[in-house]
Amino acid sequence: MRTLNDARIGETVKVVKLHGEGALKRRIMDMGITKGTDIVIRKVAPLGDPLEIKVRGYELSLRKADAANIEI
Repeated sequence: MRTLNDARIGETVKVVKLHGEGALKRRIMDMGITKGTDIVIRKVAPLGDPLEIKVRGYELSLRKADAANIEI
């Protein structure tokens, strides 16, 4: 299983499945990250957390803990 944490800068990936339950999964979906969505990895902070991604035409910062719940 490959997660969003495994993607490299500049790579475009497609969401296969969202893991997690309840409020966590709902929050990820509210950000526009749903099954089949394309995500571009824009930047990674110097210490590795957070990631800056582009999804549905806007930039979004995402913690690595949350990114681990997004299967690509």
